[in-house]
Amino acid sequence: MNVGEMKVIISGGGTGGHIFPAISIANAIKALNPDTDILFVGAEGRMEMEKVPQAGYFVVGLPVAGFIRSLSLKNILVVYKLLKSLVRARRIIADFKPEVVVGVGGYASGPVLKAAQRAGIPTLIQEQNSFAGVTNKLLARRAQKICVAYEGMERYFPANKILLTGNPVRQDIENLRVSREQGLEFFGISSDKKVVLILGGSLGARTINQSIMQNLDPIANRSNVVLIWQTGKLYYQSVKELIDNKKVDNIRLLDFIGRMDLAYAAANVVISRAGAGTISELCLVAKPSILVPSPNVAEDHQTRNAMALVSRGAAVMVTDTDAMQKLVPEALNLIDDKTRCQNLSGNIAKLALRDSAKVIANEVLALAAKNYKTI
Repeated sequence: MNVGEMKVIISGGGTGGHIFPAISIANAIKALNPDTDILFVGAEGRMEMEKVPQAGYFVVGLPVAGFIRSLSLKNILVVYKLLKSLVRARRIIADFKPEVVVGVGGYASGPVLKAAQRAGIPTLIQEQNSFAGVTNKLLARRAQKICVAYEGMERYFPANKILLTGNPVRQDIENLRVSREQGLEFFGISSDKKVVLILGGSLGARTINQSIMQNLDPIANRSNVVLIWQTGKLYYQSVKELIDNKKVDNIRLLDFIGRMDLAYAAANVVISRAGAGTISELCLVAKPSILVPSPNVAEDHQTRNAMALVSRGAAVMVTDTDAMQKLVPEALNLIDDKTRCQNLSGNIAKLALRDSAKVIANEVLALAAKNYKTI
């Protein structure tokens, strides 16, 4: 759909799980309509302020921050930052004059979509999780379109606004064109080895890292198994020192994996948190997966994401509390069970939704074109 010159704001971020889908949507919009002027609005000091410019887009920041769930005087400062962000968001909307505003989740998304709706500008919500948060449920009342990744979201949103699109993922993962042999060669692993890929998101996952660290002996004793382990920058040095001291040689350790397509291609089993973006990737690459939902997220939505797969026989879940004792034994048992791996792979593949970014981009441009004609 080429609709000519248009202005679109994409708002949200905080983690890679919000940022990479947002960038994928922006790329898809530009591919469909090159004349679109896209502005990102994120939160000051968060990852989007670095990653969005690297992707070639301009981003402005709001001082917004998240509420502390326990009673804390710091929440007074959070309220002040929220009010300040609402004022700034109204100014951004007035100055940029977008035809449509897209919210992908994260701290900045709420104030920007609220300001757009007050100004009568069409909004689209991209809800990534199987459980909708409070902010999106409130914003949904005045949103024109709500793009979701899971069935049954009528529990939270008006059914007539919902479109099942899936979550946008990076292009190289959606269309995995590399072979397992290429992945093994990239990580220096021989073809007779079985590979466990360990992911904790872009920031790392403490429980997953500690669970592996405390169970290195059974891993070291498995000469036919190799770990590709993304620790996150915070944990990399301490993990590296432990591995060096124990002289474990069947681990490929990285703080961040730049070539996730090759990592997925090499993997027989994946261990991961249950963020929406990662789950969408796992569905597309159809890998047997053990999910360890983070308990440190709003309304425990990662557990709900994981259970949406577990209930369909599409993944295994180990709780954060049980991970220290159960995660490594579960992974080693699973990688040896060919039939179980095949069943998990087949079931998770059925949940894959492709071309999500393009579908969402078409919806954005349709809203923009409709609004443009009424101005």
